[in-house]
Amino acid sequence: MGVATTLEEYLVSRAIAFDVIEHPHTNSAMRAAEAAHVPGDQVAKPVLLGDEHSYLLAVIPATHRLELDRLNQMLARSLEMLPEEEVEATFSDCERGAIPAIGDAYGVDVVIDPILAHQDDVYFESGDHEHLIHMRGDVFRGLMEHVPRAPVSHHL
Repeated sequence: MGVATTLEEYLVSRAIAFDVIEHPHTNSAMRAAEAAHVPGDQVAKPVLLGDEHSYLLAVIPATHRLELDRLNQMLARSLEMLPEEEVEATFSDCERGAIPAIGDAYGVDVVIDPILAHQDDVYFESGDHEHLIHMRGDVFRGLMEHVPRAPVSHHL
């Protein structure tokens, strides 16, 4: 499949510089990092959450685990992990478990762990399990400049 159409159109229409890194099939962001031979703390792992108000994509390093209680406290919300059916409906052109970290392309609000904002390079799923999007850290920071940053994860 390669890059999901929605994501590719979003990046190209904004003239965002990126590369596509091919790797053997994997089932998690951390395994994708290993397969592509890139540091796991540079791989952005998105977690789609929701409550009665809206969806939120929490983007954390692949080497970390989301602290949902902390995020809910910070935002005064009651976010929960969404069932796969809702994730698939929102990211309809992506394979199950391979959603990209760019929620704006899909009309989903994002919060990002600040650890990712300090990386020299950032990688994230392209929409399938065999490709990662790679961009320089400054390009990723520019793409995420209006996204709230919150320390909502801890190292595994």
